[in-house]
Amino acid sequence: MQEWMKSRMNQWSICLILSASALIITARCSSEFAHWYSVHIYQGVVNVIGRAMGMIPISVSESLLYLLIFAALYQFVRRIFGTYKRRTGGRSVFFLMSVLYFLYVVNCGVNYQRESFAENIGLEIPSYTVEDLKTVCRKLTKKVNETANQVSRGEDGTMILSEEIDRQVVETMEAQGKVYEVLSGCYPKPKGLLFPWILSIQNLTGVYSPFTVEANYNTEMPAYNIPFTACHELSHLRGFMQEEEANFIAYLSSSQSDYKEFQYSGSLMGWIYCMNVLYQVEYDSWETIRAELSPQTEVDLEENSKFWGKYDTKVAEVANQVNDTYLKANGQSDGVKSYDKVVDLIVAYEMQKGGLTSITGN
Repeated sequence: MQEWMKSRMNQWSICLILSASALIITARCSSEFAHWYSVHIYQGVVNVIGRAMGMIPISVSESLLYLLIFAALYQFVRRIFGTYKRRTGGRSVFFLMSVLYFLYVVNCGVNYQRESFAENIGLEIPSYTVEDLKTVCRKLTKKVNETANQVSRGEDGTMILSEEIDRQVVETMEAQGKVYEVLSGCYPKPKGLLFPWILSIQNLTGVYSPFTVEANYNTEMPAYNIPFTACHELSHLRGFMQEEEANFIAYLSSSQSDYKEFQYSGSLMGWIYCMNVLYQVEYDSWETIRAELSPQTEVDLEENSKFWGKYDTKVAEVANQVNDTYLKANGQSDGVKSYDKVVDLIVAYEMQKGGLTSITGN
């Protein structure tokens, strides 16, 4: 009986690996298949698994991670005391890895090859001038300054969030789904980690778990990061895995939210990305616009620098390299720099909606 179970476990492992590999190869050969899969199959997964996981108040993926670490330590101790059965354990690990690989492909990997959000909404990305970028930065500076005075702040002057942030994120994303049909659908509540240190040491603000179809965010970081980050992670549940697109969806959703904290978060994050590019191409203009930022926002940015400065370690450097390699393996040739490409989308969006006065395009 035991040998039969071992044989069946190996068969299931091979079947899962072959099925997942066939899916990912097909998706890379046909973006039409990937888009169809993301819209029809993956959204069904979100409606069932994502909705079920959303009913659990804590992060299931975080809990399973700690359970996995405990199990690994347990097996390590068993090996030390000579009670570990190498052959059985090896099969179990192989089976576990095959299950994780399968879940990754069906809940994440295929989606990397789908039609982009920009393509879906008809957003063209033309070249733009430095003057165009400067105009965007000025507009965002104005919006940041307006909303900086409208959010709640603590005794230290930094922004604070409502305790109903998770519900507000869902409402914000659902509202955006009424604007863009491709963003409509089930939005389980995002979950703040119980022990966010595990993200902080990797310099991560949030993470999407394909194994449990959950959006998780770092509860330890300065508050202005959270609304934007939660929207970013929830956009992955709509099948948009490219990081610049998730950032763009987060920018649109949060900056157009009914909640001032979200408007501030989205505008400020968009401002940071755009200003970083302006800093590289025309420092004098960056310095002039930077000086126009409100004192309240300066407090938030200073707190943010102090927070992430504590975690500027080798661990964060290694995590960044791993993330860079992961993104490149999934077709994002710019790796971690993909996050910054949201600037192209923001400027293109402002050009298209006619919200800029100095856009010339070329």
